Amino acid sequence: MKQFIVDAFTDKIFSGNPAAVCVLDSFPSEDIMQNIAAENNLSETAFVVKENDRYHIRWFTPKSEIDFCGHATLATAFVLFNYYAQDTDTINFYGQIGEFTVRRSGELIRMEFPAYRLEHIEITDMMIEALGTIPLAAYKGRDILFVLRDEDEVQNLQPDMELIPKLDGACIAVTAKGTEYDCVSRVFAPKFGIDEDPVTGSTHCMIAPY
Repeated sequence: MKQFIVDAFTDKIFSGNPAAVCVLDSFPSEDIMQNIAAENNLSETAFVVKENDRYHIRWFTPKSEIDFCGHATLATAFVLFNYYAQDTDTINFYGQIGEFTVRRSGELIRMEFPAYRLEHIEITDMMIEALGTIPLAAYKGRDILFVLRDEDEVQNLQPDMELIPKLDGACIAVTAKGTEYDCVSRVFAPKFGIDEDPVTGSTHCMIAPY
């Protein structure tokens, strides 16, 4: 096994969202993968094995396996394109969410992810207490997405990290329209040992459809 540490979603070292990438000939036991992820203590460690013409990928947080992770997929694609699959511009992955494709386009890497189906849900007193504010709307997919009033409210939010894990979502995301960008967002995942994730690809599978 070889392990790489990659800063995803950035062009500067020591920024973005770091992920560990483990390239293997076959998967070890889940206990070993979980222990490696816990020791790395990054938001995600990706484990990838080539099987015929595609790559089987799994993602582990410091606490448990998760069904999908965007930034660790980007990190894995970067490693494969640069060290294992230099002669191709397309990598086909599959994991718990099914099959998806990552392509190299010049110096860019383009990831084609699934769109999560959103269910509008009622805002509860527990949600308000956990967030410390009353959101405009709430949606449920794998994660819960809360729509806030503006960029400042997103940036200044101070959620209760003891109550956030009690909400019925893998991750808890907040978003609003940005001043310089289409949207701004933050993502909290204390259920997985991550109070706040620096950048989260998978949650944007909710934010983009919204």
